[in-house]
Amino acid sequence: MSYESHVEPIKLGYLFDFKLPPGFPKDQLNDLTDAFQLVFRQGLETGVIDRPIEIVFREVEGLPKGTVKAVIDAYGELVDEGCLAVFGPAITDNAVPMREAIEARYHVPAISVCGTDDWLGEWTFALPQGSMTDEPVFWAHLIAKQGYKTAGALIENSLIGESYIRNFRKACQAEGISIVSEQAIPQTGQDVGEAVRRLHAAKPEAIVHCGFGFGVVQVNPALAALGWDPPRYMGTAFQNAWINTAMWKAIEGWIGLDQYDEGNLVGQRFLDEFEQAFGRRPEYCVPVVNRDLATVLLAAFADAHPLTPRGVKEALERVKMLAAASGSPGTRLSFGKWTRRGWMGAGYLVARRLDPDGKNSHLVGRFGQD
Repeated sequence: MSYESHVEPIKLGYLFDFKLPPGFPKDQLNDLTDAFQLVFRQGLETGVIDRPIEIVFREVEGLPKGTVKAVIDAYGELVDEGCLAVFGPAITDNAVPMREAIEARYHVPAISVCGTDDWLGEWTFALPQGSMTDEPVFWAHLIAKQGYKTAGALIENSLIGESYIRNFRKACQAEGISIVSEQAIPQTGQDVGEAVRRLHAAKPEAIVHCGFGFGVVQVNPALAALGWDPPRYMGTAFQNAWINTAMWKAIEGWIGLDQYDEGNLVGQRFLDEFEQAFGRRPEYCVPVVNRDLATVLLAAFADAHPLTPRGVKEALERVKMLAAASGSPGTRLSFGKWTRRGWMGAGYLVARRLDPDGKNSHLVGRFGQD
């Protein structure tokens, strides 16, 4: 290669703020980055961008099991390695303090899938896998649609749990639903028998889980011990079902919020390309959401002048109405100077239920269509 033709790659940091369990399937581990690699490779081959994009991966144990410090330190390492942007962190309890550190120390743009509006700022963008403000509205909508008038809530002791229940109260008031019991549970998988018994005693027609998801692990066994099988709803903690068999079993029987919709033809065409490239077809949220993240980052890297962290930040603000692979048909991706949350349309979330086979899920409902 001639001197004039050599270019350094653009570096994208990938900050994964919880450690996956031992034995996590290799294909699902590859799902974390393969969609990015495919989109970036296509961008290079088609001339959208004129240099390769390198993913610099960091996996650390942030909250709820680890510490915020581990996440902030990892972000600093990615900045030191020359990353022009960072994907992550993903968990609200890590993202909010991380935003403060980015604004005070780093000034490198980050895009997250976390669900809190408190993440959004000058340098911090989101394509959230849910939202602590939106999801409770959808729960209340689903509950009211079934004709239920009372609900109970299991609330993880966390910023996520507190945000969910605060907005669920408002949503229930709007739908004419009474919350007859609110019970606190740990943020990690611990005994919740007493909380579930207190909830049962209040006799709600439906229950909701408010939290990141690990706190739900012991809920189904506690329900079974009571012989109680109420309609139960959860947010995008539903997406944790793909982590391992234990999480799948914990979420069986729940209706949860997700971002994979087989009716989205943009997503299906991307999975066609994914299958051709990698020999598998992962039909769940991670590959299509990561495709959308990669698509907006590719557009920003291509349009960043100069190719610096600030240039990338300003180019992200110019991303407008790109078709999304995730969410229901018609979902779009768009940012702006003071638009930091990129999903456009209520259909970026859909309701799904797990199938007993431990492998698949099925669509329960779309939002904004009734």
